[in-house]
Amino acid sequence: MASLLFLAAAASATALAGRTYPTPSDPLSACPGYAASNVKTTASGLTASLTLAGKGCDVYGTDLKDLVLEVSYDTDSRLHVKIQDAANDVYQVPESFFPRPTSGGSTKSKSALKFDYVKKPFSFKVSRSDSNEVLFDTSAASLVFESQYLRLRTKLPKNPSLYGLGEHSDPFKLNTTNYIRTLWSQDSYSVPTGANLYGNHPVYYEQRDSGAHGVFFLNSNGMDIKIDNTPKEGQYLEYNTLGGVLDFYFFAGPSLIDVAQQYAGVVGLPTEMPYWGLGFHNCRYGYQDAYEVAEVVYNYSQAAIPLETMWTDIDYMYRRRTFSLDPERFSLSMMRDLVDYLHSHDQHYVLMVDPDIAYQDYPGSLQRGIEDNVFLLRENGSVWKGVVWPGVVAFPDWFSVNITKFWTNEFAMFFNKDTGVDIDALWIDLNEPSNFPCYFPCDNPDAVAVGFTPEPPAVRTPPRPLPGFSCEFQPEGCNGTQTRSLDVIRDSTPPDFFAHLTRAEPVSGQQKGLPGRDLLYPKYAIHNKAAYLDSWNAAEGGISNKTVNTDVIHQNGLAEYDVHNLFGSMMSETSYDAMLARRPTDRPLIITRSTFSGAGKKVGHWLGDNLSIWDHYRLAVRSMMTFVSVYQVPMAGTDVCGFGANTTEQLCARWAALGAFSTFYRVHNELGSIPQELYRWPATTESGRKNIAIRYQLLDYLYTAMHQQSVDGTPAINPMVFLYPEDKKTASLDLQYFFGPGLLVAPVTEEDATSVDVYLPDDTFYDWYTHKRIEGAGKNIKVTDQGWTDIPLFLRGGVVFPVRAESALTTTELRTKPFELIVAIGRDGKASGSLYVDDGISVTQQATTDIKFTYAKGVLAVSGSFGYTKDLRLSKVTFLGLGKSHGLKRAVESFNVAGQTVQANVNTANDVVTIEVDEDLTKAFTVKVNA
Repeated sequence: MASLLFLAAAASATALAGRTYPTPSDPLSACPGYAASNVKTTASGLTASLTLAGKGCDVYGTDLKDLVLEVSYDTDSRLHVKIQDAANDVYQVPESFFPRPTSGGSTKSKSALKFDYVKKPFSFKVSRSDSNEVLFDTSAASLVFESQYLRLRTKLPKNPSLYGLGEHSDPFKLNTTNYIRTLWSQDSYSVPTGANLYGNHPVYYEQRDSGAHGVFFLNSNGMDIKIDNTPKEGQYLEYNTLGGVLDFYFFAGPSLIDVAQQYAGVVGLPTEMPYWGLGFHNCRYGYQDAYEVAEVVYNYSQAAIPLETMWTDIDYMYRRRTFSLDPERFSLSMMRDLVDYLHSHDQHYVLMVDPDIAYQDYPGSLQRGIEDNVFLLRENGSVWKGVVWPGVVAFPDWFSVNITKFWTNEFAMFFNKDTGVDIDALWIDLNEPSNFPCYFPCDNPDAVAVGFTPEPPAVRTPPRPLPGFSCEFQPEGCNGTQTRSLDVIRDSTPPDFFAHLTRAEPVSGQQKGLPGRDLLYPKYAIHNKAAYLDSWNAAEGGISNKTVNTDVIHQNGLAEYDVHNLFGSMMSETSYDAMLARRPTDRPLIITRSTFSGAGKKVGHWLGDNLSIWDHYRLAVRSMMTFVSVYQVPMAGTDVCGFGANTTEQLCARWAALGAFSTFYRVHNELGSIPQELYRWPATTESGRKNIAIRYQLLDYLYTAMHQQSVDGTPAINPMVFLYPEDKKTASLDLQYFFGPGLLVAPVTEEDATSVDVYLPDDTFYDWYTHKRIEGAGKNIKVTDQGWTDIPLFLRGGVVFPVRAESALTTTELRTKPFELIVAIGRDGKASGSLYVDDGISVTQQATTDIKFTYAKGVLAVSGSFGYTKDLRLSKVTFLGLGKSHGLKRAVESFNVAGQTVQANVNTANDVVTIEVDEDLTKAFTVKVNA
């Protein structure tokens, strides 16, 4: 949401204090590496001592003399390799935040992976046990383990197919020459390519001819991951980190979907989302008042565009302060009336919460936080102040003892069902954390904040009647005592010091971090784009620019230098607990901006502050599918129609169609840009109605896929290469993808185009709209006559699709509609699919239904478990390719459905056979072709 302010070079040079460091041409060439000794081997792994093999090079810190190697065959498909300091002082990602999976559950003899090593200079290889194919080989360069720098390099095959290492806006298949992926959370307005963005996921998947494997590097320090191919060094991938330990998990695959499942086994399975969360959402930064928000809700209903959930950005806050309402524009009574209206129409409401707490007496959150001692502190014990939208702010310390108590209490008060704003879900922003107006060293935030908070818009009375809403939303107002006045605000600035606040001291040992480090000015400069220049991330302290200073020490003794990249996910987890405390039986829906590996366990992710440009429309595909399929964050999507700049009717209509086939579907844009609610133009209105209708018909199909990802990590969105890895042409495709296991989405991607080339692998597909069979041949087909509201969709042969018979205006109404089955028969004459149904909201389900559909040899079998039975009916079955799969000489005339003969409706030209049925999906039955 926040627009970044860009740093003028002259001003920055003045503001940033610095160090002077030498820059030798090849500073690491003298590093001696390590020698292994005291090797102890067991059936499930090994341990060894690693000793510096010569004089330390001390390039970016002090070389550690003694390390420990631990290798564990965790499962038959997962190998864990960790290299840490022998003294156990070096920071490691806290287990309280990232619980480790069980180790040593397999043996070398059973594992699909094997570990080999060379004693001196120490290096190791990870290979496939059956073929000896080397997957990871660190002999490419000597191991460097210094107090503020780690280097580990692995050889790679030429031009490898690598995916992951996010968050980024670069191609889905990563560049492999002169390419650097920097991981360091930053507020990244316009989500630029070649830059570090909001979140950090140090995992990559690699697809080879022999299969796929994955590598996860569990390290939260700032890092550069370099991928290059040079004549001297060949193809390689190199980790360069500012600290931490070398903690790797290797996944054997052998398919990309297997790797995704195995990765979920380490970072955690994704959380279940509420069914209603898959509906259509609308937001805007810049709504003038509660009346305008309500009018948008009303306008959507008048346009017959299904609006499931209305969102409000920071406009609702008093002077942009978290946990406050603007009493003149978003009064409590109006907000409560708005929520009541939405709930009475089976709709939902979401508000934004930022991590920053205004350093003001109003609304009281600061005082409560100081009493509980939950804020980041400076060395002198005062609150560490930054500057964000409210002006001067304090930042929560997510490691503080009382943080859950404090945060849960703020939610309980402000979002109270009876006395507050009863939100249904939560939106988190700025949790990198962003301190964007206050450039490093941010030593005078009070001066920076002067005049910064935007002035609110004019106060007005409701300009027009708003049918269906309470009297406060009408021009004539209410008879009574309702007031919208600043008289409720008692505002003043608290003192700088509070006697009971004392900052924690750095702790030695216990994996809390080495003493004596320069936490502001590391010698190695990562390529963090929040700094004015990449080189300023070292001697000029650029890693602290526009965020919290990295020398801040948390209550538990950890340095912000080490845990900066965890801030976003820690806020998300604490907020999850707070939302669950409000509604203990309901699944929380939380959408956040900054994430770390494993974030999907609690939250979804919107892809940040994109722009209303065609490049970002195309970016929407690869970013969304990477988060879902690679990072295990199934609920993901962009700001549809773009956040920054002005959209156009054509772009927004195309994007409305594309967004309907992401897991998270929300229109949102920026203050100062033209409005872009879907009812604003004829084409966007048509696109919204048409494509939301398709989405809603497929909503249970999507819900089933997302449920499956929460069970075993199977991706709900599949890149082409995930389903067709043997087809090398799919390796770099990132403008088309599979929605669920079988719906191919292939949008028009160029401005003013009415056609698109769609790559179809060597397989059977069916047009979604006409059901016409199309035989893929491993090449492009051209889809023509695609208007602005159209999006090409294809059903993959071999998949059974459960769909709702018709759409609805809300997901509550949708759940009353009967089901239809589309049986898209594959080349082998078979098809299969599934349908998972529950109550759509409860954390603990009282009953669930999990149905399996299998078709072969003229018989469609419906089987499974049938615990949830409300409104589960089947009204139609459509067979695609039935004649071809059976080589029938005459058309099918009838079917036997659960013992009853049903006549068929046959479209011979397209080989489509349909039967109308009336069966409860509460028991097993079969549908058989009558010969």
